[in-house]
Amino acid sequence: MSKDLDTVFAALADPTRRAILAMLLEDDMAVTDVAEPFEMSLAAISKHLVILTKAGLISQEKRGRVKWCKLEPDALRAASVWMQGFGQFEPVNLDAFERFLETELPSSDKA
Repeated sequence: MSKDLDTVFAALADPTRRAILAMLLEDDMAVTDVAEPFEMSLAAISKHLVILTKAGLISQEKRGRVKWCKLEPDALRAASVWMQGFGQFEPVNLDAFERFLETELPSSDKA
């Protein structure tokens, strides 16, 4: 379990990956749509998506020619349980998590 937690927390440590998770809170997205707001190559975004997938935080599915990304909120459960062990943290509430991400992440132009 420690290795799984390490993987989740390592994935969450990067601001680009946290921004991607915040975007996926809204709905499933095509990889190209995920990449759009970032000033980096599609290959760089794909590397971030691989890390999020390996951590179990997202899943990817090919539908026709398009690869889609979907948030897997249950992957945060083990991290939430671990944090609760300190007695200082509430269970992860996805609405509260979304509000937290919105305040912590620089706003992106959603037009």
